[in-house]
Amino acid sequence: MSVVELSRWQFAITTVYHFLFVPISIGMAGIVAGFQTAWYRTRNPQWMRLTRFFGKIMLLSFAVGVVTGIVQEFQFGMNWAGYSRYVGSVFGAPLAVEALAAFFIESTFLGIWIFGYKRISEGWHLATIWLAAFGSTLSAYFILAANSWMQHPVGYKIVNGRAEMTSFWKMLTNPTVFFAFPHTVIGAFANAAFIMLGISAWYLIRKRDVDMFKRSAKATVWVALIATFATLAIGHFNGQLMTREQPMKMAAAEALYTTQKGPGLSIWAVAPFEQHPTRTTTDITIPKVLAILATNDPNGTVQGINELQAKDVATYGPGNYEPIIGVTYWTFRIMVGAGTLMLLFALWGLWAVWRGTLETSKWFLKFAVPAMALPTIAIITGWLFTELGRQPWVVYGLLLTQNAVSPSITTFDVWVSIILFTLIYGILGAVAVWLTVRIVKKGPDPEVDDAGAAVEPNLHVAY
Repeated sequence: MSVVELSRWQFAITTVYHFLFVPISIGMAGIVAGFQTAWYRTRNPQWMRLTRFFGKIMLLSFAVGVVTGIVQEFQFGMNWAGYSRYVGSVFGAPLAVEALAAFFIESTFLGIWIFGYKRISEGWHLATIWLAAFGSTLSAYFILAANSWMQHPVGYKIVNGRAEMTSFWKMLTNPTVFFAFPHTVIGAFANAAFIMLGISAWYLIRKRDVDMFKRSAKATVWVALIATFATLAIGHFNGQLMTREQPMKMAAAEALYTTQKGPGLSIWAVAPFEQHPTRTTTDITIPKVLAILATNDPNGTVQGINELQAKDVATYGPGNYEPIIGVTYWTFRIMVGAGTLMLLFALWGLWAVWRGTLETSKWFLKFAVPAMALPTIAIITGWLFTELGRQPWVVYGLLLTQNAVSPSITTFDVWVSIILFTLIYGILGAVAVWLTVRIVKKGPDPEVDDAGAAVEPNLHVAY
């Protein structure tokens, strides 16, 4: 494998691992803030116990997310020096703001929330968790603004062979980020809701703290349903924007090789076993559906891979400008399939809530535990689709991935770092899972009085 391929594998491995934890901390921060607000308004001690209990898991995911995120920064200089030199003055701006402002807000107020209990007023303590949740959301916006610029570069000019920013505002108001941001953040709420619902179901199955976890189960069913529906809806409009800005990605997602008027949505496609096939041998489709989804017109035209490849050669010169079709095609379907299952499962949960049988719905509770994996599957495959479908561009239409790698790095260097990262991340992941399981098995803190303050909350994830 070449240095470029190994560096791509390394970045994918570390980023996927990092993104296992980030959506949990983003979504769970908002839901935990909602639980504490419910306690503040009702003085029901069960809401405070839920706040402290799920707050521990939130803090653990936040800590692991921070540690794994630092590695991402180093890779830009170590493996992707060509990228950093070419677009560093543009790409570095939102990352700097994220670190200096958004992450500072998040970490500062999260620290006050942890250590400020009973040291500041209840109202200010509640405000700190909301400000921490706001900081995590703001942090996501700047990161997604940077990524959206890679998908659709705006507000720059080329000076002496390098991209330089001309408008930070245009970068922050990139049409791509207006869809990517809500799609990602609301998806994070769906992810957290499914995890919290699965944990609540685990307790309800074992009939432990039934009254309390019935509350969290009902609340998270609603969050899961609303967030999943919103994520799918925004994803639809994001797909239409992608069709206009990155038509090759849409064509690859549907294995559509020839431009068609009123194409159908592909359900199952098989192509010749070649590196870059030019046709499909089998393609089962639902007539007109792709045209409706992509253009809002049953007779709309969607461009094909072969025509787009020819157009790119004419525009950018000789080369292959197709992503790996099979990977793009199937990651898109796994993402959508997992999202659809999430919506159906949330509707099942809402039906149980409406009937008043949620805590006794045996099969729903049993399936809620493995259903915790569905959002993670959707998020990871969605990220892979977004990034791999952009290839061979690291910045779409501006910089090829093969030109972004560090010129002096060797395959031996990358292999060593991949092995070390994999080992370290594996150990870190095992510890994180062990701690999470221990938190769940141990259960919430003991009962508190009506003010929710009789027992000092153990918000520290340390045992």
